[in-house]
Amino acid sequence: MGLRKRIGVMIPSTNTSCEADFQMAAPQGVTIHGQRLWLTNDEQGEAAMDRMNSEIESGARYLATANVDVVAYGCTTGSFYKGSGWDRDMIELIERKAGVPALATSPCAVEALHHFKAKKVSVASPYPEWNNQKLHAYLEAAGFEVLNVEGEPRAAKAGPQGINDQDPEDVARFASGVCRPEADVLFCSCTAWRSMEVVDELEQRTGKPVVTSNQALVWAAFRKAGVQQPIHGYGKLLE
Repeated sequence: MGLRKRIGVMIPSTNTSCEADFQMAAPQGVTIHGQRLWLTNDEQGEAAMDRMNSEIESGARYLATANVDVVAYGCTTGSFYKGSGWDRDMIELIERKAGVPALATSPCAVEALHHFKAKKVSVASPYPEWNNQKLHAYLEAAGFEVLNVEGEPRAAKAGPQGINDQDPEDVARFASGVCRPEADVLFCSCTAWRSMEVVDELEQRTGKPVVTSNQALVWAAFRKAGVQQPIHGYGKLLE
């Protein structure tokens, strides 16, 4: 039967969606192994991200002991809030400490948007304004025309932990309304938001390719680990 492919996933401690999305998409012979980074529901903003990311180095060392094939950093805000350049530094740090290839959510999302040759992008998120402004700047720096970045108000008020509890159907209703007709792709940001479960529905509603944070991370991590088979049910990207 051969050895399993092992994917290490490094996530905020409040996040209960990212590992679940990886597990839903994982084909037989691929296992998912989580490492949590400290975050509480009361913490937001740059100081919270700095505190959480201070554990990246130790988290990478822990995952290395599981002999994972690749490490995926599963936080979108944590990989875009310092702008372009920080994401590459983060990946290099993880690779040095884990001794295996690493990926981070935001650059994976950018790669997925380029895969669809996107130039104009609409963005739906569960974020408060601070995150949305940082994300807008990050995507513009990556070369996209960002038509809009809109946060779902109830999810934004629920905090990092509460985001996980929003019903995917509510995510689909909000995100589909955010997508502008002239957008090439709709991007649903945040690895705690359960948007990957409704990618097919969103693509039907909008008539556009849809990229979500977890879907892009799964896509990139599986390819990096040598997992090539199409995965159905989670949008055109994974198919």
